[in-house]
Amino acid sequence: MQDMNPQYLEDLATGYWHSEVLFTAVEQELFTRLEPDGKSVFELAKELNYDLDSLKRYLHVLSVLGLVFEFDGHYTNTKLSGRYLVQGAEAYQGNSILWRKYLAENWKSLHRCLEKGTRVLYGSMDEPQDAVKERFRRYCRAMDCIIKNKIEQVLPVFSKLKLQGDILDVGSGLGAFSIAFLSRFPDTKATLLDMAQVLEYAEEIHTGKAYADRIRYRPANILDPWELENKQYSLVILSNIVHAFAEAETGEVLSRAAVHVAEDGLLIIHDFFMEHDSKKAGLSDMNMLVNTYNGRVYKAAWVQRQLKDRGFAVTELIPLESDTALLIAAKRPQRLAELCISELQQLAVKIQDLGFQVVKPIDVDLIHLPDWVGLKCEFGCDNFNQSQCPPNCIKPEQTRAILKDYKQCLLLQDMPPTRDFQRKVLQAEHTAFKTGYYKAFSLWAGPCSICPECGGKDKCNNHKNARPSMESSGIDVFETVKRAGLTLKTLPEKDDYVKYFAILLLE
Repeated sequence: MQDMNPQYLEDLATGYWHSEVLFTAVEQELFTRLEPDGKSVFELAKELNYDLDSLKRYLHVLSVLGLVFEFDGHYTNTKLSGRYLVQGAEAYQGNSILWRKYLAENWKSLHRCLEKGTRVLYGSMDEPQDAVKERFRRYCRAMDCIIKNKIEQVLPVFSKLKLQGDILDVGSGLGAFSIAFLSRFPDTKATLLDMAQVLEYAEEIHTGKAYADRIRYRPANILDPWELENKQYSLVILSNIVHAFAEAETGEVLSRAAVHVAEDGLLIIHDFFMEHDSKKAGLSDMNMLVNTYNGRVYKAAWVQRQLKDRGFAVTELIPLESDTALLIAAKRPQRLAELCISELQQLAVKIQDLGFQVVKPIDVDLIHLPDWVGLKCEFGCDNFNQSQCPPNCIKPEQTRAILKDYKQCLLLQDMPPTRDFQRKVLQAEHTAFKTGYYKAFSLWAGPCSICPECGGKDKCNNHKNARPSMESSGIDVFETVKRAGLTLKTLPEKDDYVKYFAILLLE
C-alpha cells in the first residue's frame, strides 16, 4: 500500500455496507420490478411497502453504486443490473449473490476457526428435510450462476479443436460447464458425476431440452471409487472442485481423473489459484476455512506438479477475466499446442513466476513520452551524468523512434532493493527472448545498479547487463502507469512504500 490514509481501513471495515445494500435489492426483486421501463419512487414504495423517504435515500445509494439510473423521481436499471440482476435474464446472478449472504453468518466465527483450524459452525440437525432440500438447491443454482458467467471466457480456448466423444464432468453440479461444451461441440456427450440429490435436480432442469438425450447421470461421492461405464473420456472437467478438499483428497481426485482421460484427451481444471487475483484467492481460502470441512485454495504450481507426477503435460496458468483461472493438461503434449492460448498471456504468467507483483500486457501506445521528463534528471537527480543516466543513455527522440518498432509490451511492478529488481527485470527479458520474442528489450526503474561497484560513465564494463531506465529515456512513468490502470503516487515520507516499474518491450 502506498496510501497511508486510514480511509483504506475504514473502507475495509465498512465493506459489508455494500453487500447489505445489494442483498436487500436482490431479495426484494427490486431490479426485476424495474424491468422493462422503470418505475417511480411512489410505485416502488407501494409495491414494497417501504417508507417513501427511506426508499428515496436507498435508491440514491443504488444510483451512486451504478445499479440504477435516477431521473426526476423515476428509476430504471443500468445495463449491468438489467443483464445480471433481473430474474429470468439469461445471465442472472441473483442466486449466487444471495448464496453469499447465506455464507456470511459463518464468517463471524473466523476467530474460532483460526483457533480450531477448521469450520466450527454446522447446520441444525433438526432442520426440516424440505428446508434442507431447498437450501441445497439454492446452492446448486448459485454455482450454476457463477459458471454460466465464466464459461464464455473458457470456450474460446478450445475454439480450434474438433472435440468429439464423451465428456466427464466431475462434481458437475447442474452441469453448466459441460452443457456449454455440448452446445459448442455437437458430436459430444456428457456424463455428470455428482451426489444423487444434485443430479436429481439437474435432470429436472435438463429434461425436455434439445441436448437432454446427450447427458448421462452418474450419482457418486467423488471421494469414493467412480463406477463409470466409459473408462476413457475426450474431456474431463474439474470445475471448482480442487479447492473443496485437503491435499490428500485432492491428490486422490486428480489420480482418478487421470485414469479416465483418453490418450488424446484433455483435462480441464477451473478454479481459484493463489497466483491469480491474489486478494480474492486469499479471501476465498478463508471462505473455505469457515464454510467447509477442509477446503483450501492452492497455488497453481502445486496443482501443476501433481498433474506432471501423473504423467501429464500442463499449460501455464490461463487467467480468465474474473477471479478464477484454468489449467489444462494432456497425456500427449502436442494436444496443448492445439489450444487457443495467447503466447503473450503465457509469457506474462512465466514472468510473474519470477516474483513480480504485477505483470500486465499493455499496448506500446500507452507509453507517454512528453518533453519535460529530462528536466527531472538534469536538475533534480544526483545521478545525472552517471553511467546509463542522461546524457549517457538513449535520448527521448531515440526512444520515440524505437517504440515505433513495437506494438506490445509488459508493464512489470515490484519493489526495492534496486539491484534485485533490475536483476529480475533482466531475467524477464531473457525469458521473453528464449520464448521467441527476439526483439525483447527492457527499460527499468532508477539508475543502473546491476553491478556492486560501478566503473562510471567512461568505464562501464557490463554493457551486457546494463539497461536504461524508463525515466532516463524520457518516459513519464506516472502517466504511463496510470494509463495502464495501475496506481503510483508521490511519497511524502522516506519510509513510505516504494513501487518500482519496468517496461519489457516485446514485438
